[in-house]
Amino acid sequence: MPQEMIPTSEQVNDARELLRRFLRPTRLVSAERIGRETDTHIYLKLETDLPTGSFKPRGAIYALMTTLQRRSIKGVVAASTGNHGAAVAYAARLAQLPATIILPQSPNPIKRARIVALGANIEEVEWKPESLGNAAAAYAEEHNYYFLNDASDELVPAGTATIAAEILDELPAPDVIIVPMGDTALVRGVASEAKRAFHGVKIVGVQAAQAPSYVRSWQEDRVVTTETCNTIADGLATYVPLAPNVRAIRELVDDVSLVSEDELVHGIRTLLFDEHVVAEPAGAAALAAYLQNQAAYAGLSVVLLVTGSNIPDELLRHVASSR
Repeated sequence: MPQEMIPTSEQVNDARELLRRFLRPTRLVSAERIGRETDTHIYLKLETDLPTGSFKPRGAIYALMTTLQRRSIKGVVAASTGNHGAAVAYAARLAQLPATIILPQSPNPIKRARIVALGANIEEVEWKPESLGNAAAAYAEEHNYYFLNDASDELVPAGTATIAAEILDELPAPDVIIVPMGDTALVRGVASEAKRAFHGVKIVGVQAAQAPSYVRSWQEDRVVTTETCNTIADGLATYVPLAPNVRAIRELVDDVSLVSEDELVHGIRTLLFDEHVVAEPAGAAALAAYLQNQAAYAGLSVVLLVTGSNIPDELLRHVASSR
C-alpha cells in the first residue's frame, strides 16, 4: 500500500487538534425521508457547514498550517475547479499569506466569487488534461510559492480523514459510508480512518459517469485516463489519475459506482425537497449512488457525505422548477 498517500493515525490526531482551532465539527443528521421505504437508516454528513461551503478547508488548512510549521512560505498556489481553490484562499487568509488560484476558463461562478471574496488572485487557463496542475506548478516555481496540490499532497488526506473521525464519534459502527471521488484525497482520508476505527465498514466511492477515470482505474487496477470529463459535477472532474492514488483506493475502497447527469440532478432535487439541504452536483453524488441501488442497502446504516453546496444559481433554479 502506498503509505505516503494514506494518512497515519498520528497525522489524523494531529489534524483534529489543529483544525479545532479553526473549524467546528460538521453535523451528522438522520435523514427525515430518504431510506424509509427500505428501512435503511440514512445519515447525512453535512460538510456544507464549513466555511466556503465544502469539505475542502479541512485538507487545505491542515496542509498549509503544517507546512508553515516546517518552513517559511512566501505564498501559496493551487489548481482547482473551484472548491479547493476557495479552501486554499481561506487557509491563506488565516495564515496571512498571498494566494493565487488557477481555474479553468468559465469556471463555476459561485466558486469563483468565493475565491475573489477571500482576496486571492485568480488566473484562468484552458481546461485540458493536466493543464491546471501544470500551470500551478509553473507559477509555484516562478514565484517560489507552495503548490498545495490536493491530489498529491500527503497532508491533505489527514485533513479529510477528520470527517470519518467525527462520524464515528457519533455513529461508532456504520455499515456503509458513500463518498464522492474527485482527486481521491477525500475518499483516501475517510476510508483509512473509518476502517482504522471500525474494520467492518464498507466504503463506496462515486464518480460521475461522464468523468469516470478513477472508477475505471479502480476496476482495472491500473491508471485509466479519459480524454474528456464533461460533467455538471465539476468537483468530480478528473482526467488523469495518479498511480499512487489508484493503488491506495484499490486497497481502501470496497466498491465503486458511476452516476449519470440525470441521477446527479435527481440527487440534488431529493436533498432539496426531502431534506431541505442545498447541494451542488458533486455534493449530491453519494445520494445519487444510494438511490441508484436502494435495495442493496435495505436495513443498513448508511452515511452519505454531502460534500459541497456551491451550486450555480441557474442550475439550482432548474432543479427546483423541474420537480
